[in-house]
Amino acid sequence: PDIFNPYSLLNCFSKEKIGAYWFGSGTPTFLIEMMRKFKVLPSSIGNIYAKQSSFDAPTENMTSIIPLLYQSGYITIKDYDKELKLYKLDIPNKEISIGLYESLLPNYVTTEIDEGKVVIARMSALINSGDIDGALRLLQTFLETVPYCDNTLYEGHYQQMLYIIFALLTDYRIIVEQRTAKGRTDITLETHNHVFIMELKFDKTADEALEQIEAKRYADAFALSGKKIVKVGIAFNVKDERNITEWVIR
Repeated sequence: PDIFNPYSLLNCFSKEKIGAYWFGSGTPTFLIEMMRKFKVLPSSIGNIYAKQSSFDAPTENMTSIIPLLYQSGYITIKDYDKELKLYKLDIPNKEISIGLYESLLPNYVTTEIDEGKVVIARMSALINSGDIDGALRLLQTFLETVPYCDNTLYEGHYQQMLYIIFALLTDYRIIVEQRTAKGRTDITLETHNHVFIMELKFDKTADEALEQIEAKRYADAFALSGKKIVKVGIAFNVKDERNITEWVIR
């Protein structure tokens, strides 16, 4: 059976609006420190399959971060396979998802966190209207202002940064490395009217990224969605620019 949080519910009735009441009642500083210790990527937090012994265990003896995520409420049981005795664990709801990723964002955009939130809100409005080109231009301009350090000169840092930024776009379904019949997409962003299939290439061209979307036929997985499918090849320069350098939209 599902559960609800009485603290959030009572605050919602009292203030007569939905808000991040549960997440705002504490800070996930310890969680973020443990994520660093166990080298957990933001994109790997949800959609986990595990045996009960993997997450219902004392946190002082844990060998992965899953018990801490589960017992602190950042992931919860979403499904159970009786035959395999596997549990599906995922982030409970949008409040926790947005709160968690906002807490992780400073690790990737450092001092520009407040400006980053504004940019993400503006990007969300552009994507909602189908203007992915305008959203990427806005993101490119913002990334020009973000300081960089020598320890971020690898693709994974920027891939996770882009994932967090897209994950914070409200009211959309985002999947990283979604499995299809021919492979895995880098980022899939589904709005009310569009499905944006994005492929990232680091220190390569946007055309190469788009060619992979076409060659692997990623769009076939969404053919029955009834939504407009937009393929986006994105090139990111890690060595010199530390920014999106070009993109191709089809």
